[in-house]
Amino acid sequence: MQASNALSTPSAADRYRVIFAGICALILTVGLARFAYTPLLPIMRGEAGLSDLAGGWLATFNYVGYITGALIAATISDLGRKFRLYRIGLVVAVVSTAAMGMTQDMNLWVALRFVSGLSSTAGLLIASGLVLNWLIRHGHRPELGLHFAGIGLGIVVSGLAVAAMVGNLAWDGQWIGLGLLGVAFFLPAWFWLPAPAAIATQAARPLPATPSRRWMQLFIAAYFCAGFGYVISATFIIAIVEKLPLLAGKGGWVWVIVGLAAAPSCFLWDRIASYLGQIPALLLAYGLQIVSILLPALSEGTTANLASAVLYGGTFVGIVSLTLSIIGRCFPANPAKAMARLTLSYGVAQIVAPAMAGYIATATGSYQGALIVAAWVMAAGMLLLVALQRQVQPED
Repeated sequence: MQASNALSTPSAADRYRVIFAGICALILTVGLARFAYTPLLPIMRGEAGLSDLAGGWLATFNYVGYITGALIAATISDLGRKFRLYRIGLVVAVVSTAAMGMTQDMNLWVALRFVSGLSSTAGLLIASGLVLNWLIRHGHRPELGLHFAGIGLGIVVSGLAVAAMVGNLAWDGQWIGLGLLGVAFFLPAWFWLPAPAAIATQAARPLPATPSRRWMQLFIAAYFCAGFGYVISATFIIAIVEKLPLLAGKGGWVWVIVGLAAAPSCFLWDRIASYLGQIPALLLAYGLQIVSILLPALSEGTTANLASAVLYGGTFVGIVSLTLSIIGRCFPANPAKAMARLTLSYGVAQIVAPAMAGYIATATGSYQGALIVAAWVMAAGMLLLVALQRQVQPED
């Protein structure tokens, strides 16, 4: 049966095919096009002469691209147009990744990281909305835990790929190799996620209550704080551990540890949320991520930094999954548009934080100050979530 036909009853194979397509989209657009920069950053610093400040700015322009994509998604209601943008994003992810290894021009690097960030919207935001739309339309539970496992798997794929290429290929060859690897995930992401159909039966169903403006404002501000804390570790965790004697040259493997912790974490946070409630689960995730941020700031020990990687991987995807699932359930007819509006705050944080960290690292010679600032911002996010609990919440 055709999975895209709203009147048909899809098989279990259809459901897993759609979810797998979304996972592949995340591996390609987020794991490779976006996150491969993290394990490649110290390599580019050593082989391509990239400075700490330039590295921070490249990360910043990547997130400028991401927020630009979120702005575009927020202005589009038509799911057909979103689907076309999704496919364009897949192509851009492959091309922009491989092209990083074809130049040493800083201006071109900036442009490529920008469009790479633009493409990550296709996997993290648009694909999430399309998958959730398909699940709701065909009567499945509107949970994105399995879909968001693609973020952790993408980190594992990029980390393993970089670790395998170190010593065999220079930095430029590694970027080209990652682009070629992306084709393997491009194909199922392109062919197995069906075009969205109109939700003819949606009007007959009772829709969840619209969240109050105050509730949304608090949630948006809290998600900004999460984005700030997340991006500092995402951008610089490998560069931090590479400076430790026992982990020098093993940064790619630490990134794999992050991914291995992240991949199953969505299921864990779904279960925690079912017992504690979604907002208490978010509070717990924020708290554990603060610990992951502070560990490398307070200790140069190998154990503490490895524990930081595990805690970081085990929390940041859960925060994204829980947040977007909450918003998606509030706006089931077109979840991608509502997700995009919330994600703008997350994107703004990802623009501000890397540049700030680059300046602090340049001025002080370490990332310790940036990590402490990130921990304080995450703590402010927890206070916002506590205030949010006092508001009338949408149905879980």
